[in-house]
Amino acid sequence: MGLLSLGTPLPWEESRNYSEHIRTEGVEQLLYIFKSAWDRQGDPLLWGDEVEYMMVELDAQEQNAMLDVVHDRILDELNEQDLELCKVNDLKFHPEYGRFMLEATPQNAYPGYVDDYVEYNMKQRRLVAEYKLQQYAQQEGVVNRLVPLTLTAFPRMGCPGFLNIENPWDHKNTASRSLFLPDEVINRHARFPNLTSSIRTRRGEKVCINIPILKDKNTPTVDDSIKSRDWFVPEDKESRLASKPGHIYLDAMGFGMGCSCLQMTYQAPNIEKARFLYDTLVNLAPIFLAASAATPGFKGWLADQDVRWNVISGAVDDRTPQERGVAPLIPEYNVDGYGGILKENRKKVQRIPKSRYSVVDLYLGGVGNKYFNRNYNDTDVPVNEKVLKRLLENENFPLDYDLAKHFAHLYIRDPISTFEELLDQDNKTSTNHFENIQSTNWQSLRFKPPTQAATPDNRNVPGWRVEFRPLDIQLMDFENAAYSNMMYLIVECILTYTDKFNPYIPMSQVWENMNRAHHRNAVLEEKFYWRNTFNPSAHYEVGQETTEMNINDIFHSDTNGIFSTFINPILKHRNFIQKSWTELKQQPQQRRLYYYLKMISDRASGKIPTAAKFLKDFILKHPDYRHDSKISKTINFDLVEMCDRITHLDNSRNEVTEFLGSELTEFLLNNKLSYED
Repeated sequence: MGLLSLGTPLPWEESRNYSEHIRTEGVEQLLYIFKSAWDRQGDPLLWGDEVEYMMVELDAQEQNAMLDVVHDRILDELNEQDLELCKVNDLKFHPEYGRFMLEATPQNAYPGYVDDYVEYNMKQRRLVAEYKLQQYAQQEGVVNRLVPLTLTAFPRMGCPGFLNIENPWDHKNTASRSLFLPDEVINRHARFPNLTSSIRTRRGEKVCINIPILKDKNTPTVDDSIKSRDWFVPEDKESRLASKPGHIYLDAMGFGMGCSCLQMTYQAPNIEKARFLYDTLVNLAPIFLAASAATPGFKGWLADQDVRWNVISGAVDDRTPQERGVAPLIPEYNVDGYGGILKENRKKVQRIPKSRYSVVDLYLGGVGNKYFNRNYNDTDVPVNEKVLKRLLENENFPLDYDLAKHFAHLYIRDPISTFEELLDQDNKTSTNHFENIQSTNWQSLRFKPPTQAATPDNRNVPGWRVEFRPLDIQLMDFENAAYSNMMYLIVECILTYTDKFNPYIPMSQVWENMNRAHHRNAVLEEKFYWRNTFNPSAHYEVGQETTEMNINDIFHSDTNGIFSTFINPILKHRNFIQKSWTELKQQPQQRRLYYYLKMISDRASGKIPTAAKFLKDFILKHPDYRHDSKISKTINFDLVEMCDRITHLDNSRNEVTEFLGSELTEFLLNNKLSYED
């Protein structure tokens, strides 16, 4: 989540009084950004990745794997007394929502294609985190192992005994009011519990997430972990009304923001190329979400889906019942469905179809973009009309309609994290009000303007960037490096050959692709909308340019596949190959890149399983599994221990081979990066 603001976060009942002020000032800050940085040209393709870890304690005696919320001081220490260690190893640690979470990035942006350095840097991040946790264990005489793992979702989060503290329920969890998550899962920084409380208060109800259960012969008809409690009214009464039969019921922000992911950010040469990059990546997002599926279940249940995305979407859904177009769960406590919206603002309330965490809603188009047609934006996307008018008609820097509509859509949201000390700012030098809303619109891509200091002659400040956000995190640094390197090559191809392909499909089909990406085993069993050809000379009516293809064909088609369209051209441009990426295998200096691409290719074709499929199969085959769709404490312990072995290439039980196949495993075991020996 990056740097945290210092100050006093206001509860929603107070911060809602400043919502319009923050929106108005945020728009002015945005206009000053465009005025200073619009004509910035020639920025290099710098980029970076973000990896999120879960700190886990493994109790062999009790056969229990627990999230570690005891050693969260690790973050302060890594950024203070261990700062030099991090600098020397070119890495940096950042806070995340969970007290048990660490986010890590390279200290410095990657200067283009950097071969195996991405994987090397990822391994250094993990080694430093492991070193710190082992140091704590030694200092405290802890017998249990403390490990940082890249799990997308902790399978028993919200179950009894899932935290490594005693009596987590000896007090009320006032921030989330969840039946399942004590507030100790939340980062101690005041922003995070306040954010949790503000989302719940604005919504007028606890967040509500229902994920389909993978049904087996002994599966209960309802989520039987829901219990009666009388701590909070009306929240404790909501759960039985909100939960759906045959679904896992989740009721707190922590279930979503406590998930981990892999994200990358890319700097484009200028704003127009950044807009085209954003638009081209729009439909790649759901495809890569499906191809990176790594989520077996939630809250001790096997899920009938393989990814985390919609759980996070529901976890931060602060829309009131009226905005969602539904009746309140308990009308006597939320009579009009307006949640926490001020009375004077209720007449302005509009229907909002989706959570603020969602798939992209609008293409950006662009000046001179001859392939974009506004008819591609064919979905119901409300905008803030006041903001739209100001962005189009102002004395600082009027925006074109498509870009103005993008930001006006983001500005239908209220700010939900407001600091008292930051209410008054200099709009010519600050972006805090703008970022307050921009950074809490969590879409599958984020278009990131620079700051006002990013003038054409100031290259010390990042320029126009695009963040790619959909990927589930993977168990191994090799896997995360593989997805990161492949996405980099795709981005470099897009920016190199901007005028040589047309990426657009109707936005409604992108939304449908995102829905299908959630389905269990979507890689093999679903079809997705994909362009018939990226050739810009081919002309179609809007809605006629796509066909439905499976993931294997989307990656491997000779005419419109990801490899043939994006990977082969850029590898040829780099003089790595003559024709096909598979030629890399014969070149010692490029062999690791070959295996990065091969791993993703093999998953797309079904030759090796996704992490989600592999982990689900482990659970279903476990001797303690009772065909009831439940992940017991013992199963979870064995699952997490196996994940730790795979992470460290321990193939003593043949698990790495089962996971990646014999050829990939043999390569990794025989070609460890130098410091692994």
